[in-house]
Amino acid sequence: MHSIALSRYSSLVRLGLYVAAALMALLLLWSLPARNQARAQGSGNPAADGGPSSAAAPAPGGASSEPATSSRADDKAINIFDLAVAGGIFMIPIAGMSLLAVAMTIERILGLRPQRVLPSELVSGLGQLAGPQGTFDPRKAYRLCQQFPSAAANVIRVMLLKVGRPLTEIEAAVKDASQREADRLYANVRWLNLAASLSTMLGLIGTIQGMIMAFHQMTVMGADANRVTVLAAGIYTALVTTFAGLFVAIPALFVSHCLEGWIQSYFRQIDELIFSLLPQLERYEGRVRFSRQSADGDPMGDEKEPAAAAGR
Repeated sequence: MHSIALSRYSSLVRLGLYVAAALMALLLLWSLPARNQARAQGSGNPAADGGPSSAAAPAPGGASSEPATSSRADDKAINIFDLAVAGGIFMIPIAGMSLLAVAMTIERILGLRPQRVLPSELVSGLGQLAGPQGTFDPRKAYRLCQQFPSAAANVIRVMLLKVGRPLTEIEAAVKDASQREADRLYANVRWLNLAASLSTMLGLIGTIQGMIMAFHQMTVMGADANRVTVLAAGIYTALVTTFAGLFVAIPALFVSHCLEGWIQSYFRQIDELIFSLLPQLERYEGRVRFSRQSADGDPMGDEKEPAAAAGR
């Protein structure tokens, strides 16, 4: 019970770290447009760049360049934060999907490290045990898997616990174990696919809502109002949710595709490792019964299976 509680506590701590990292990444992304805008404003101010002496000289004939400068100052840059607020209530779930995508990306990158899936020490150790034909010891291989816990070690342990059974039964057990480990590794990748799909749909429904509100405003406004300006402003604001949804969905789909290819590559290597070990187990077929107790140090004799057990 203590180990289960400790495992749950560590999982909550990891999840909190992932969410905090995702928040920091989002805040950094939000701050970049503000920095660029401030830098652009600073570069557009002659006094800030080179002092009073850097101001432009008056034009010949006494003409002043102030109107051109004031017209450039009136051009307002897009404020990303204000635009996101104007996008409406659907920007909130889209922001939640972006947070989920960043958190799951960090979690899967850490969870798919080679040490967690296919440690090189495990591969080299099993390669040394499976040297010449007939020298493979399942007990040493089982202890090696316990020494390097990982997805590959879990599959190999299932294979070793079936030593003595027919090869078809061993292969079936290995296939089931591989499928379970693959499903476990794919679990959080599916959250990325969910975030991508929901972000796109939320952006679309937010744009539809904004268009409905824009056209409704045109129907209730006065006859002397500028309908073109009102419609342009409504469409301009309504498209924000579509942009935000695609901004979240496209990176999420890209990362999901990369992680899926990463997992498939790992399991191809695991399958090659399993198939290289299967011929080493043929000499044990029908002769011994391997168990966790024998791996922990109990003798593994060459007793034949009882007939009733063999019939099962």
